[in-house]
Amino acid sequence: MKRGLVSLRESETHRELLAEAAEWCAGADGKLVVLWHLDEGEYDADVDTLESIERVEHVDYDHSAIVEGAAVDATAFVESVLSETDVDPEIVVVVDSETTRAQHVLDTAVERECDHVFIVGTSRSPAGKAVFGDFAQRVILNFDGYTTLVTE
Repeated sequence: MKRGLVSLRESETHRELLAEAAEWCAGADGKLVVLWHLDEGEYDADVDTLESIERVEHVDYDHSAIVEGAAVDATAFVESVLSETDVDPEIVVVVDSETTRAQHVLDTAVERECDHVFIVGTSRSPAGKAVFGDFAQRVILNFDGYTTLVTE
């Protein structure tokens, strides 16, 4: 089965990558999975804000609303790019950090049986790669399938 996974955040480079992944999907008569990354730091800040409001208002809010909000953002982003195509992707939202992002891509690709992964990499110095790891390198070396990489 032809199934691609595109790893996204909100940027112009990711918008272009999504369009390329959709073109591949349409040409291969495949399915597309969009993995939307919600930064762990932003998520934690939103949780802290909700907890502050809860203390003041003496109520409990469902913190899953943060992820649901990210899903709404992801859907709007994806629809803005794919509005003129027949591609109907599955959207998956994950909360991750720079150190867990590659593993989330790899795990989701295996779970959804993807045979092609589309990712955006960044230029890093060798010291930066040694200290923080390199997202693109980890995905490319550990994914058992095709990988399309663009750099910001």
